[in-house]
Amino acid sequence: MATSTKTFKYVDYLWDQEKADSLGDDQVALFLYRSNILGADLRITNYGGGNTSCKTIEKDPLTNEDVEVMWVKGSGGDIGTLTRAGIAGLYTSRLRDLKKVYQGLHDEDRMVGLFNHCIYDLDSKAPSIDTPLHGLLPFAHIDHLHPDALIAVAAAKDSEKVTKEIWGDTMGWVPWQKPGFDLGLQLEKCLADNPGIRGIVLGSHGLFTWGDTSYESYMNSLEVIEMASEYIEKKIKENGEVFGGQKVESLPAAQRKEKAAQLMPLLRGLCSSENRMIGHFSDTDVVMEYINSNNLERLAPMGTSCPDHFLRTKIQPLVLSLDKNEDLSDTDAVRAKLEPAFEAYRQEYVDYYNNCKRDNSPAIRDANPVIIIYPGVGMFSFAKNKQTTRVANEFYINAINVMRGAEAITEYTSLPRQEAFDIEYWLLEEAKLQRMPKELPLSRKVALITGAGGGIGKAIADKLAAEGANVVLTDINEESLVTANATYKRDVSTYAVCDVTNADSISSAYKKACLEFGGVDIIVHSAGLAISKALEDTTEKDWNILQNILVKGQFELAQQSVEIMRKQGLGGDYISIASKNGLVAGPNNVAYGTAKAAQQHMVRLLAAELGKDKIRVNTVNPDGVIVGSKIWEGAWAEGRAKANGITVKELPAFYAKRNLLNEIIRPEDIANGVFSLVGILDKSTGNIINVDGGMANAFVR
Repeated sequence: MATSTKTFKYVDYLWDQEKADSLGDDQVALFLYRSNILGADLRITNYGGGNTSCKTIEKDPLTNEDVEVMWVKGSGGDIGTLTRAGIAGLYTSRLRDLKKVYQGLHDEDRMVGLFNHCIYDLDSKAPSIDTPLHGLLPFAHIDHLHPDALIAVAAAKDSEKVTKEIWGDTMGWVPWQKPGFDLGLQLEKCLADNPGIRGIVLGSHGLFTWGDTSYESYMNSLEVIEMASEYIEKKIKENGEVFGGQKVESLPAAQRKEKAAQLMPLLRGLCSSENRMIGHFSDTDVVMEYINSNNLERLAPMGTSCPDHFLRTKIQPLVLSLDKNEDLSDTDAVRAKLEPAFEAYRQEYVDYYNNCKRDNSPAIRDANPVIIIYPGVGMFSFAKNKQTTRVANEFYINAINVMRGAEAITEYTSLPRQEAFDIEYWLLEEAKLQRMPKELPLSRKVALITGAGGGIGKAIADKLAAEGANVVLTDINEESLVTANATYKRDVSTYAVCDVTNADSISSAYKKACLEFGGVDIIVHSAGLAISKALEDTTEKDWNILQNILVKGQFELAQQSVEIMRKQGLGGDYISIASKNGLVAGPNNVAYGTAKAAQQHMVRLLAAELGKDKIRVNTVNPDGVIVGSKIWEGAWAEGRAKANGITVKELPAFYAKRNLLNEIIRPEDIANGVFSLVGILDKSTGNIINVDGGMANAFVR
């Protein structure tokens, strides 16, 4: 591990010299390594924000001459996870030759298309709008970052003067300029006017730093950021408070989360007036200091400064006027208080669009807030998927840090609304949005699955997640849940230990779903067990456990989920995993078959009652799911084998032969049945889908 000669208090020194040495003289690999460790600290740059580059000498494949090539993060990438596949390689000389054809600010969009004529590496990612900012500077390694401390300087009143006070003549400064070729020219001029500087502060935007090697660029970036951070902390100590001091006292942490879980489905419904949204909640110390402050009322409407921030968060948040001790149990009363605030926010956004739009502006986007602030409780965000809403939340925390620093230095300033609009509705940003992959069928939906620690429940969760849903895995066995949850990528799943025979346990699982994702849209009751006994051998305990898990559990899950779904006002799906045995009379099956029949009829009753709420209730009937099913791991398999006069080993073949299609039924087949009901058959309710290979005696009609 390399030992830095500097002591860093506010930023993390992550350079590992052994790792760097292992990369040898591969400058592109060293640039990628530097990018990844810079991107690992959200105080240094936001997810997807900033860009880094290096320049190397390569052989031109057409002339075999040595040429300088610039390698730079491509459009839409993230430096924290950047790989070689995410960068663009361009001839530096060709990029600089574009100065000969640049016609001014009105020509910015055309210039982006010309970047493709500068491509050296044919496997390049599409070059980003910031490409000329790196190409017009001469340095071998360059970092363009959005550190909270630097943007605080950049967004402070008298930013240029403050820059001089912190770094003297060692840093340049350029005023706010929309990213593009002209900003690259401004950086080039700043360097020419101030030879020997170590970096440039971009007004209301961020930081450019550089070095002859990857390590030197890294150290230069950290040192510049550290100096800004120390300056801000010194100012905060001198002022004695931040954000004008505390106005509201936070509720205790447990109460905050309880309030958030209660409120999130209602907020989700209000935020989903145009498109269904997924939620995220944060109540960190940084968040609470800001949202409880005296200056919240002044600062929040001003909006964010850095373009990377407001592209994710919208220009400003919605601040709720609810008291922190508001009784949230009366949903209608709370909705009546919130709806006018949402309507006013949407109208203000429409006015912002209409006042700022250009002749060629893209159509107005969703007018609902992304960031919602509840003083005393916490901060909510709502966006199209969990990653987007989590990242929006993180970006607004960066904006909070910027406001905190700028207010300590002098006074926070935000971008004029027209400048912000021109970034938000930039045709290049619109083109980037249009290139995004088509959303999956269950995107924007949250599914809670019982019995998801393995077997059929896990297969259902896998299928729903593969089709775009966020999944909440529940099971009585925590060990199996931890293992199951680890199979998903970040922002896809969460889990909650849940005993479906216990109403409080079910309530806790739903609270977890609300806190993690904002609510719930799909409930799949897959938890269960099977007991195969003759009448005379069936005990009261056998009877009760089947009724409690299969029937009572289904009732309690439905009752609590409907309360959440009605808050959201978005409809929903409830799927019961029942069994062929609820339709077919067979030996040694009185307790199990009766419970499954009760599940099936409850579905019909619920479908009849909940149709007015657009909540669809359906049944999937498996049969003979032996391979991969948890209920076949114990006595049930022995009982069914005995009832049919065969051995346990012969069961899979036996069950396959007895259905009309002669097919082995697997958990994945049941999962497909569930998906058909929640992802395709959107006008079906009260139905039973048999997934059994065809059992004539189980035909519903």
